[in-house]
Amino acid sequence: MTGSEQRLPRIARKSGPLRGSVRVPGDKSVSHRALILAALAVGETPVSGLLEAGDVLRTAAAMRQLGAHVVRHGAGNWTVHGAGVGGFDQPADVLDFGNSGTGARLTMGAVATTPITVTFTGDASLRRRPMQRVIGPLALFGASADARENGLLPITIRGARHPGPVEHRLQVASAQVKSALLFAALNVPGRSTIIERAATRDHTERMLKAFGAAIEVEERGPETAISVTGHAELRSCPVEVPGDPSSAAFPLTAALIVPESEILLERVMLNPRRTGLIQTLTEMGADIVIRNRRASGGDEIGDVLVRYSRLTGIEVPPERAPAMIDEYPVLAVAAAFAEGRTTMRGLEELRVKESDRLAAVAAGLSANGVVCEERADGLTVEGMGHGVPGGGVVATHMDHRIAMSFLTMGLAAMSPVTVDDGSMIATSFPEFEPLMRSLGAEIAAP
Repeated sequence: MTGSEQRLPRIARKSGPLRGSVRVPGDKSVSHRALILAALAVGETPVSGLLEAGDVLRTAAAMRQLGAHVVRHGAGNWTVHGAGVGGFDQPADVLDFGNSGTGARLTMGAVATTPITVTFTGDASLRRRPMQRVIGPLALFGASADARENGLLPITIRGARHPGPVEHRLQVASAQVKSALLFAALNVPGRSTIIERAATRDHTERMLKAFGAAIEVEERGPETAISVTGHAELRSCPVEVPGDPSSAAFPLTAALIVPESEILLERVMLNPRRTGLIQTLTEMGADIVIRNRRASGGDEIGDVLVRYSRLTGIEVPPERAPAMIDEYPVLAVAAAFAEGRTTMRGLEELRVKESDRLAAVAAGLSANGVVCEERADGLTVEGMGHGVPGGGVVATHMDHRIAMSFLTMGLAAMSPVTVDDGSMIATSFPEFEPLMRSLGAEIAAP
């Protein structure tokens, strides 16, 4: 945090029933990818519903610095005139991605096979996050990188002058790493194959196909092989960004734990690799109904009706983690209001998010009177029904999802819940507070 930045403590108090229909912001994962792929395409790409949050705006600025013509025409409506695959310019300055690990990692891939030199940096939180998992595999294409010890930002990448195709098996289940490698493969002669052992978000594969890339996805037993033939010209195509299920997770969970609530979340993405939270909460007894299910831009969307429910603790299958990795903090809050024990495993990736989210969630639960056990790869929460004491102050560690999760807790806890800083919520969900207040939530400055 710089001297010019100030903490913004927030407090959430026990609320009356939440009611109403709302549309959550555009999906962050799709927004990042839309900007990058449009910048790599030939021609002008219209993008509607773009998430205009800090993280995504950093990616838009980076694409401008790399030579794409990026213009905002109104709320959520943008156009990008691309530079083409291999057409990025040498940027005149460092690319600063703020708090956005997604934007930084994906852009590293996009520049790795173009012969330019690009320096990446970010805020204090992003400079602590691991990047070796990306720059290591990118070296297989011929790119080189200078980084701080352990592969930390700032990082300077020198794009490969004569890149060659690769076959690489991912060592971590990460859609960001997979996507970076697929973007790098676009400017490589021949066919590159990326193999993942556990299914992760497939937005990149779907969007590459829509932009005209030569991409094939093959199931090989428990593994999936994604192959891209490089030096193909990407064609511009309209992108409609659906509602972000990771943002929808907060009002959805709030409606489940605040008695007599009933809300409708409109136009939410229902990609099967993003609905792990809905599946898990349904298994816990949540009253969630999908209405008006339909296709949009290669993905499934629908309207999600949520009613207050009495939840029961369960054991969440570890193989579900990639489909809901960002939602575990708010799932832990839901588990606190369930009856019985909820066990979550396979969560090592939460240790290297904007914060050590496992440690931050466990500390936040304990500060509010909830018994939990933190393990190296997971968390066990002892549900208290509607006897969650609250009254604690939660350290957010500059992590937007920790802040929003515990503000959600405060709406149903017996005593108010305070988070030490809510300023970073704007990186992913700038409308969070007004949207929640429109439903009847009591969130304000302490």
